[in-house]
This record gives sequence, C-alpha cells and structure tokens, in this order.
Amino acid sequence: MVAQLVLVRHGESTANRDNQFTGWTDVPLTAKGRAQAKKVGQLLADKAMTFDDVHTSYLQRAISTANIILYESHQSWVPIHKTWRLNERHYGALRGLNKDAARQKYGVSAVQLWRRSYTAVPPLLDCVTPDRRYPNQIEPLGESLAMASDRLLPYWHSTIEPALRAGRHQLVVAHGSSLRALIKYLENISDEAIDGLEVGNGEPICYTFNEKFEISPRQYMQADVK
Repeated sequence: MVAQLVLVRHGESTANRDNQFTGWTDVPLTAKGRAQAKKVGQLLADKAMTFDDVHTSYLQRAISTANIILYESHQSWVPIHKTWRLNERHYGALRGLNKDAARQKYGVSAVQLWRRSYTAVPPLLDCVTPDRRYPNQIEPLGESLAMASDRLLPYWHSTIEPALRAGRHQLVVAHGSSLRALIKYLENISDEAIDGLEVGNGEPICYTFNEKFEISPRQYMQADVK
C-alpha cells in the first residue's frame, strides 16, 4: 500500500481580497480564486495525479475550489464528501471585520495572538444565527486552533485515514486554519512552532504514506519546469 494525500487551501475568496476575518461565514471565490483553483487542477493533471475521494467543508469557497480542481484534472466523477468538521476555524466576534480595523479596535498584539496562537480564543459571539447546515448547536461561538483541531480529527480518524491505509488516494480541499491543524497533527508540530506555518491559497501540499503508514516530508507541489 502506497497512498497519496494532497491538501489544498481554497482559492482567494472575497474575504481574502478584502482582508477580512471569515471563519464560518460563507463567502464566494473571486475571479483570482477561480483561476487559482483552475491552475491547481491543471497541475494535478500534468502530474497525472488521480484521487479516489475528495473531502471538503460545508463552505462554498472550498466546495467551488474542489469542483474546479476535479474538472480541470478530468476527475469530476470522483466522490466529494462534505463535512462541517473541515470548516475554517470559527473567528467568533471577529468575523466580518477588516483585519486592520480589528487591530485598531483590539490592539496589534491581541489580534496577532488570536490569529496565530494554538490555544488563544478570539472574542466570542453572543449567539449564532440558526443554519440548517448546523443542527443541534454545532456552530460554536468562536474557536481557538486547538478547538478546531478537536472537531476536525475525528473525521480524519474515521474517514480519511482508513481510506489512505487501504491505498486510496485522498484530496482534501479546505481552509487555512483547518489545514494548519491537520498538518500540525500529521507532522507532530509543537504548539509553539505551528505559529510559523502558513498555508497559501491554491498551493497544493502532498504527502505520501508507505506500506507501514509512515508519512513522507511535506512537499509543496509546483509546475514542472519546461
């Protein structure tokens, strides 16, 4: 058994463009974001990489990116599994705020801590608006990266890991913070060191698992030089 896992952060969203905290707010891709997703799909096609399953969140910026990637890599038939557990980290009362405005309101050091720390929790919402995607009070009032990891990892253990162990290639299209949490787990990165990890929009990361389920070093995929 040798299986590949490819992680992709969605293409640029309107919130990325406008420098806003997003979290579980459901914003679309920009034209640049769609182009980034198209480039990823073409890159995977050029490298003849195929997948048995795709996993994404309940948020349209990730779903749209996954659909474009599959179309451009000629794999639109591959099953897409959607789960709230892959949603972006919930930024609580920060969501919708311009990041510069948030720094002015709360202070540079506080915002930096909320953005990059593993355990710091942002200001919480007073309540959330009911959404049929998230029954039984699933949507939190805000999350640290550690809290996002806690709700993400059960899906990894129940669904993605068993597929990889069976030799099935897996593509995960998700979000900056949810992918940081997954990479932290896969590479056993310390709580302190995770602060320095950034996952760029539309920049695929590949891991290979061998017969003993040992993981290869992180590989950033790039187009072959011609």
